[in-house]
Amino acid sequence: MLTTVAFSLLLSALASVLSAEVFRFSSYYGNHMVLQKAPAKAVLWGFGQTGAKVVVTLSGPYKVSAHSTTVINGIWRTTLKPEEAGGPYKLTASQSITNSSITLTDVLFGDIWLCSGQSNMAFTLGQVINATEELALASKFPDVRIFQAALEQSDEELIDLARVEVPWSQPTAELLGGKKFSHFSAVCWLFGRHLYKTLKYPIGLVHSSWGGTPVEAWSSPRALHKCGLKNSYLLVQSNFLEGASVQWNSSVLWNAMIHPLLNMTITGAIWYQGEANANYNRDKYNCSFPIMIDDWRMAFHEASDNQTPLDFPFGFVQLSTYRKNDTQDGFREIRWHQTADYGYAPNKRMKNTFMAVAIDVPDDRSPWGSIHPEDKQDVAYRLVLGARAVAYGEKNVSFQGPFPTHAVLKRDFICIVFNQRINATTGEGFFEICCSEDKTCESDDKWLPVDIVKHGFKYVHVSTPKCPAADITAVRYLWTDWPCKFKACPIYSSDGLLPAPPFILAVTNQ
Repeated sequence: MLTTVAFSLLLSALASVLSAEVFRFSSYYGNHMVLQKAPAKAVLWGFGQTGAKVVVTLSGPYKVSAHSTTVINGIWRTTLKPEEAGGPYKLTASQSITNSSITLTDVLFGDIWLCSGQSNMAFTLGQVINATEELALASKFPDVRIFQAALEQSDEELIDLARVEVPWSQPTAELLGGKKFSHFSAVCWLFGRHLYKTLKYPIGLVHSSWGGTPVEAWSSPRALHKCGLKNSYLLVQSNFLEGASVQWNSSVLWNAMIHPLLNMTITGAIWYQGEANANYNRDKYNCSFPIMIDDWRMAFHEASDNQTPLDFPFGFVQLSTYRKNDTQDGFREIRWHQTADYGYAPNKRMKNTFMAVAIDVPDDRSPWGSIHPEDKQDVAYRLVLGARAVAYGEKNVSFQGPFPTHAVLKRDFICIVFNQRINATTGEGFFEICCSEDKTCESDDKWLPVDIVKHGFKYVHVSTPKCPAADITAVRYLWTDWPCKFKACPIYSSDGLLPAPPFILAVTNQ
């Protein structure tokens, strides 16, 4: 029996398919594709002549399986038996009445990851640092397959993609190094490549992103409603053109570039977005982003007949940097809101998520502007560490930088204790303390920069100059847009690989 979302997906296409009963697969099935491996079942669907019988046959080196279904209101749909990772397989769909047949070849089973967001996700491999070397590696990973949705908007939920930018393909330098900001994603590709090297079985990467877009455009109306956000036209400042603004309608990318994918069985998703919300509905992002994740999970789960997990893993990149010495651009607040104001992920509000911290990879020499760092390798690698730990349950995989457990006011310093061993250096200006007689800390003028004066196994001490002990309320770390030079923040994991994320923490008395 079809679930509510799956049924509504079929009904939404009724008007468009009744007059177009050409027998075919949906747009995101094709030669070289990856289907979700066992234990989940892959969903297949397409269009045909109402009332016709469709038989789908999967044949591989050792076995053949067949599945039959009926075309209802111009749409056919079936669910395969669970298949272990591997291939290649041949997939044939045949329709009675018209005696039509379609065969797809070189089909693999593996894990499918959806990659979405704005321009830093749309950033291509041809734009990264060491692009020539990266592109030369593409053909060495033929079992990491890529697919990309074309840039389209819609005021109504579409059942199928309006256009495809890159059909399912084996990776090539030409495909991965295509048109800047609108071809295949570097972060998505590097994530999949690293994941393949760990898992040793096929990975399918589905890229659906658009530069300069706010979270509201990627969210369904029901998700926006839960955060008190109305469906409206959004005037968002563009990060490509200084001072320019772009108008977006709420949900137009959800409608055109996510909703059509819901029938697909997936393993998880990764996300790189937030810049467009730095000054638009910024204070709602701690609701709109977690709610979007919840809503995507529910929708994919129901539309795939429960094959995509209801809590599928969701990774995201915490924003890097944009402008030096700017406290008004909203990046520090968005970084915090990306974690639902916890400062780390996963957390109680955002379960089964993982976060790649990127604050220590600024790039003021990027030819694409400082908001688009060329180093996407570190970002992708940190995402993969999170996926290995959270999505795949690998033990002893470190994927989070240090995070404080508490801060205690001593006689003339504050001791900040972390949840793991740290690799720290002394320095000025990375920490600030709130010095406030009325115990409120909303205004920046109540925060004073302080120095790291000592560090140890799992702690740092920061100074408390010119502030009476009774007035010290909180401490914060890296609370500016651009706090560190490249990979030179003061606190990392003990191996020096993972930076501590920005945080704000109440200070208690000894």
